[in-house]
Amino acid sequence: MIWLLTTVVVFYTARLISKRLQHPIVNPLLICLLVIIPLLMWLHVPYETYFEQNKWINALLEPAVVALAFPLYEQLSQIRAKWKVIFSVCLVGSVLSMLTGAGIAFMMGADAQLTASILPKSVTTPIAMAVADQIGGVPAIAAVMVIIAGLFGAVLGYPLFSLFGVKAPIAKGLTMGTVSHALGTAKAAEENYQEGAFSSLALVICGVMTSILAPLLFPLLTAVFQ
Repeated sequence: MIWLLTTVVVFYTARLISKRLQHPIVNPLLICLLVIIPLLMWLHVPYETYFEQNKWINALLEPAVVALAFPLYEQLSQIRAKWKVIFSVCLVGSVLSMLTGAGIAFMMGADAQLTASILPKSVTTPIAMAVADQIGGVPAIAAVMVIIAGLFGAVLGYPLFSLFGVKAPIAKGLTMGTVSHALGTAKAAEENYQEGAFSSLALVICGVMTSILAPLLFPLLTAVFQ
């Protein structure tokens, strides 16, 4: 179980570095990727071997997502009062995330299979993989795109909020959850408990909306660009 121990050690080291330096670019997941991937390549360790030894960590993903329901419960009064805003933001954000990702992919010459893998990039990994498979994409590529989108959101989200003067917790939370799923939600929860709650709510709503809308939007995009 050497790779399980390696993953845990690298992650907690990355967390310590992130807390000490307090800079968006020093994201724990980004540090882990920059350390573990080259190490696996250098030692010629197959991905299957690494994944098998870390299956226990992977199994914690589902209860971790369920645990996000607790901060939602504590914000129920605000959610009831602002459900129209929340629903509208999640709907527009979900549609734009799919349209921009797939549209740019088509314009850059990507084929339908690759574009279908990119389209659900802004929702959590299990949903993105299922959606990609349903519309003819490759689930493994979809998972990679989810990580990339999440990292960009987690690293650049709060600097952009500062740049544009965005201060409302609901705006920050919904934005992070809509465009960068669980990674954005984790970052939002670190910054502010209320922002984390709205981000986790957006994560769930956008996942459902993407599952419903992706099979409808993808054929339309294919007809327009091909």
